[in-house]
Amino acid sequence: MTQQRFPVLSRVLHWLMAAMIIAMLFIGIGMMSSLADYHWLVSIHKPLGIAILVLAAIRLVNRLINPPPPLPWGMPPLMRFAALGSHVLLYALMFAVPLVGWGMLSAARYPIVLCGAFELPPILPQGDMLFAALRTTHTVLALLLFATFLVHLAAALMHALVFRDGVFESMASVSAGRSGPGGPTRGATTREYGTTAEARGSRGTR
Repeated sequence: MTQQRFPVLSRVLHWLMAAMIIAMLFIGIGMMSSLADYHWLVSIHKPLGIAILVLAAIRLVNRLINPPPPLPWGMPPLMRFAALGSHVLLYALMFAVPLVGWGMLSAARYPIVLCGAFELPPILPQGDMLFAALRTTHTVLALLLFATFLVHLAAALMHALVFRDGVFESMASVSAGRSGPGGPTRGATTREYGTTAEARGSRGTR
């Protein structure tokens, strides 16, 4: 079984953004729990959020130019739908969370300082009610992004450790390998996806 790999740029953007999103989520938790470090964390939170927004746009364009390799031939339709849906949700949240944060700061007329004297312009009018609504929305979307990220991670580990169908290696490999959409890639059959975990579990009890 040979699973085609994502293009190098796609892999670099994927892992770079994964690290940035994890850092952003923990910074957000720190901002809510630590008053002593709040201003220092905010000074990192703002430019990091804008960097994620910019990289999300670059990643989306790159995905359109360099489509991902096909999923394994035998993957069940429900798993294919879940894979597509989780990616659509991740992309939507990678845009929505920083944009809502930008709008929230605009509504409060807080300066959005990126570096030195460079500030971003407000994108929404000032308003206390608007700020309160956007703050709640920003928190909810950030938690949803964290939950989606954990589901994505769990699915990746399932492909790597249980199904072993090459899906994880297509993004995790450090070599150039083969990339591009290509033709259908043969992996585990539909029946094997349903029985792999059970078979490995039974072998472990012998």
